[in-house]
Amino acid sequence: MKRLRLLCALIGFTSLPVLADMESSNKDAFVTHLINQMTQEEKIGQLRLIAIDEKMTPERMRQEITAGRIGGTYGSVSRYVNRPMQDAAQQSRLKIPMFFGWDVIHGHRTIFPIGLALASSWDMDAIELSGRTAAKEASADGIDLTFAPMIDIARDPRWGRTSEGFGEDTYLVSRIAKVMVQAYQGKSLSAPDSIMASAKHFALYGAVEGGRDYNSVDMGLARMHQDYLPPYRSAIEGGAGAMMVALNSINGVPAASNAWLMQDLLRKAWGFKGLVISDHNGINDLVQHGVAKNHREAAMLAIRAGVDMSMNDFSYGPELPGLLESGAVSQSNIDNAVREVLGAKYDMGLFEDPYRRIGVASEDPADNNAENRLHRAPAREVARKTLVLLKNENELLPLKKEGVIALIGPLAKSTVDIMGSWSASGVPSQSVTIYDGLKSAMDKGSLIYARGVNLTEDQEVIKYLGASEIENDARPAAEMIDEAVKSAHQADVVIAVVGEPRSMSHEAASRTSLDLPGRQSELITALKATGKPLVLVLMNGRPLSIGKEQEQADAILETWYSGSEGGNAVADVLFGDYNPSGKLPITFPRSVGQIPNYYSHLNTGRPYLPGGPRNYTSQYFDQSHGPLYPFGYGLSYTDFSLTDMALSSTTLNKTDKLVASVMVKNIGQRDGETVVQLYIRDVVGSLSRPVKELKNFKKIMLKAGEEKAVHFSIDENDLKFFNAQLEYAAEPGEFQVQIGLDSQDVKAQSFELL
Repeated sequence: MKRLRLLCALIGFTSLPVLADMESSNKDAFVTHLINQMTQEEKIGQLRLIAIDEKMTPERMRQEITAGRIGGTYGSVSRYVNRPMQDAAQQSRLKIPMFFGWDVIHGHRTIFPIGLALASSWDMDAIELSGRTAAKEASADGIDLTFAPMIDIARDPRWGRTSEGFGEDTYLVSRIAKVMVQAYQGKSLSAPDSIMASAKHFALYGAVEGGRDYNSVDMGLARMHQDYLPPYRSAIEGGAGAMMVALNSINGVPAASNAWLMQDLLRKAWGFKGLVISDHNGINDLVQHGVAKNHREAAMLAIRAGVDMSMNDFSYGPELPGLLESGAVSQSNIDNAVREVLGAKYDMGLFEDPYRRIGVASEDPADNNAENRLHRAPAREVARKTLVLLKNENELLPLKKEGVIALIGPLAKSTVDIMGSWSASGVPSQSVTIYDGLKSAMDKGSLIYARGVNLTEDQEVIKYLGASEIENDARPAAEMIDEAVKSAHQADVVIAVVGEPRSMSHEAASRTSLDLPGRQSELITALKATGKPLVLVLMNGRPLSIGKEQEQADAILETWYSGSEGGNAVADVLFGDYNPSGKLPITFPRSVGQIPNYYSHLNTGRPYLPGGPRNYTSQYFDQSHGPLYPFGYGLSYTDFSLTDMALSSTTLNKTDKLVASVMVKNIGQRDGETVVQLYIRDVVGSLSRPVKELKNFKKIMLKAGEEKAVHFSIDENDLKFFNAQLEYAAEPGEFQVQIGLDSQDVKAQSFELL
């Protein structure tokens, strides 16, 4: 607090109220007075978010900061790099501190499973642990803000950024959004081990046409509010200090110039009072969108719309002075944006102590990548909760830690791919591969390894994804497959680790196919022909269409990209030291032609009915109807049964509640967890309503033979939706309650809302 008082005195603010707390009135008074002391150049400088690169060298960066022309940086990820920049800020006229941002998506130095995997845990405590651990590690490296969580609803798995988010369901993603924001920001955003969350990408980025990154979104307002916007609002309700603007257009208006999105909706309707940041180069992209003829117009549109800070700025710095002088941009446009930047810095505690997360040089780690800076135990604990058992014929799994296992596949020894996309400051050499995990876990048995195939041999694809990301074996494919088959013949069981390299599940990595890339399918066919028991271990960042492979395999374990401790977590599950409990947060289609294939679809006027006539119903005639694996699906090494549902009442008044109950029993021989899922269907509405919508869930642990009652309370709020007039209300009539262990296999009862 002493530091904040000194700054107040420096800028001549002697009437500031007592600053022992962080009440908003004190914050507003402080920020207002500071703005009044600033020159236009200093104000515009605060709106620029810049990274060190070839043109912006460290020396030039410090000069610009001292001159008051930069407000924050991104991508500088160590205390000894950030400290000189903060020193430069303290040499500026008003000593306004810098903040330092970085993409801490699923871990910082310790890499946790990717977002899609975290969602597969359906475990809010595990998800919170991943975010809190990441915040502690990032803040210890001088990071103040993360461009996360990524909370875009993804219903087209062709989209490469499906891997970053939490799946297809509005309710599940919204719950995770709030948990992650609060995990990053901790109990106090100004605490040294907390970082500000900048939720992204606002808005609708996951709905891009064709699953093609940066593409357009065309969507009705009712669906927008019902399905795609709630996660962003949930992040705000969780206290998110910032929001990153999406790169797509919405009904023809790019997000970065969309005043309705950022003013009418975000600020006015939702009451957001935080910082709005463009995505990388997102303001200049307005020229390519065709709504601005040059960078000057792009800057004008963005600042008017409400983009406070320009990432990778080539527009605000050069163009805002002239726009302000000409009257094309008002002083209030500038001041409002500056207010949010300064307010964010205030909330992060940087005015009180600019070095809050940087610390003192004498306490800098000797080695940023030192092993003792990692949090392996939490990473392993979380990772094994995210694994989803998709198939287990004749209880092949769990395996015994003896005999001979043939481990085949191009991903089995990959230290890079197991980390997944956006792996922050993770070091590949610190990853536990699946080979490492199995080798370490086996007691008496032996492990034989063969690569089998390359992930892809398409040179154009390799060039696009980056040669450093795709490490190929130069041997002919036939030779590698032959080696794998020989290894399989020597083994008691075969484990094939197949999927995608992480670079295929990343930004700018949209695919037209969901098949296993390269010759992996051919490899699986060859391994199947050996007659040995075959386990597929999937490593991927999106659902894959593995219909043929699913038939060939005896067991399938979906591991996504499971992070620094992924190999140990996979071994824990394969050998039965941990009973898998993950459930899919996204539907697996049978083929890419089924997309979109999310579970909460509308019924249509001629729905497909299992066992009914096929002609003139909504389905594809050349493929079996329905998904390969439904939303919410996941097996265990034990079995669970559900009794028929009981409702406390068959009617519900708008001011009352009713309770839906089932008895869940572990009827197998092992202790295990499962996720009991509550879905509701509005049978008749003023708009056609989905066949079901997730409204609640509970993850429970049951010992072998144990039985437990699970109760869900339902009230009017669970039945509300946005109607054609965008009114959020429940309509009287019949509702169906469905409870199950996935979205398809459910118990159902009905009640009436009066």
